[in-house]
Amino acid sequence: MEKPHAVMIPFPGSGHVNPMLQLAKILHFKGFHITFINTEFSYNIMLKSAGPDDLRGPNDFRFETIPDGLSPSDDGASAEYSTKFRLSTEINRAAALRELLSELNTSSSLPITCIIFNWLMSFSLDVAQQLDIPALVFCTMSACGFMGSLHLDELIQRGYIPLKDNSCITNGYLDTGIDWIPGMKGIRLGDISSFVRTVNHDDMFLKLDMETASKSLRAGGLILNTFDHMECDVLRAMKQMFPRMYTLGPLPAFLNQLTENQRNPIRLSLWKEDSSCLEWLNTQRDSSVIYVNFGSLTVMTTQQLVEFAWGLAESKHPFLWIIRPDLVAGGLAALPEEFIIETKGRGHLASWCSQEDVLSHPSIGGFLTHSGWNSTLESVCSGVPMICWPGFAEQYTNCRYACKEWGIGMEIEQEVKREQVKGVVRGVMEGERGKETRKNAMKWKEMAEQATKQGGSSYENIERLAQDLNQFMPMRTEYIA
Repeated sequence: MEKPHAVMIPFPGSGHVNPMLQLAKILHFKGFHITFINTEFSYNIMLKSAGPDDLRGPNDFRFETIPDGLSPSDDGASAEYSTKFRLSTEINRAAALRELLSELNTSSSLPITCIIFNWLMSFSLDVAQQLDIPALVFCTMSACGFMGSLHLDELIQRGYIPLKDNSCITNGYLDTGIDWIPGMKGIRLGDISSFVRTVNHDDMFLKLDMETASKSLRAGGLILNTFDHMECDVLRAMKQMFPRMYTLGPLPAFLNQLTENQRNPIRLSLWKEDSSCLEWLNTQRDSSVIYVNFGSLTVMTTQQLVEFAWGLAESKHPFLWIIRPDLVAGGLAALPEEFIIETKGRGHLASWCSQEDVLSHPSIGGFLTHSGWNSTLESVCSGVPMICWPGFAEQYTNCRYACKEWGIGMEIEQEVKREQVKGVVRGVMEGERGKETRKNAMKWKEMAEQATKQGGSSYENIERLAQDLNQFMPMRTEYIA
């Protein structure tokens, strides 16, 4: 019996490649042949960062590449890379993808069953429709974040954005209540996205986010890395917009339930992981360490770095801090020498790590994060409370829900001050509110596990997705205004 053949097309950023790889592994486990298409430059960066077995998988899990549209001088592992990619022309990438898919369909013994593309790779949908291949969109942000993106155009039409001037960022205007977005009760303008913080009607990120979100409505189905109970109100409203919708998350929780023999060993990373992090964590007491990682795209000023540093130092709690080379000018060298001396023996610094392994380590007691969706879900899967400092895209939405709706986080103000960092770290690790936050984190961990176990909502949705794709069920491809 022939296997179904799924082509996976991620956006070339760490926060997008990893969940797409997780989904690909699940479909592979369900009997699919997988073709995973990276962009050339990002794949070469991953090859440099990979261990000897990271990219070595089964014969029915293959990698292909298409051009990035960028020059070899562009830095594939920098925070600017994703921005450059989004700005590069889609025409050449669409032509290259069309050629590759046509070749796969004719030369492979397994014709393509379906295409699953990241919502930022929206040109993939046009190519799929030209080739008459069913295409589903995989949105790697939260459902609440995506719902916000789907309503950015209406925010413009109603006059909320662009901002009249930059004073609106600090004068309380962002606290304006938005009570008309379906399923998002109590949301404020500033909770929706960093892209509302613009005075420019033609803001690049605002336009791109609106266009890609709107185009997703044309796909044959929507896949989300979330679970029904976590975002129930938003998901209920979203089903009116996407009749064929699959909530499969948290994907890490599903993969964690597979046995060693069932697990696919492939790993992809834009940075080389430092194994010394886990060795250091092994020397620490249970639930004693604050883990600090601002993800793959966040950048900060030296002053912000210094405020975080002294806040951590003055909290007196041990910490593991991941500082990417491009997080701040100078990387690790930007830290004050006095800070290094002050925290010697109770702090560990590294440039990158395996975040899932770190968060699941028993010594981790809290997570200082940028509130990216992958980090949020990985924290939920490990039952670790969060300290949130959002800065880009829907991270503000995730922060709002984590702190106000789910009770698993505390927020640090945008203008970082060491006194607040110190106080919030101590609050999470020592205070009564911290105890409640940890209790809630463990509750959500249990619910995530239940959702992905046999009989759970996400487990059943994974089964439904596999069956739908297997049976070549008709997909909705008509254009929606």
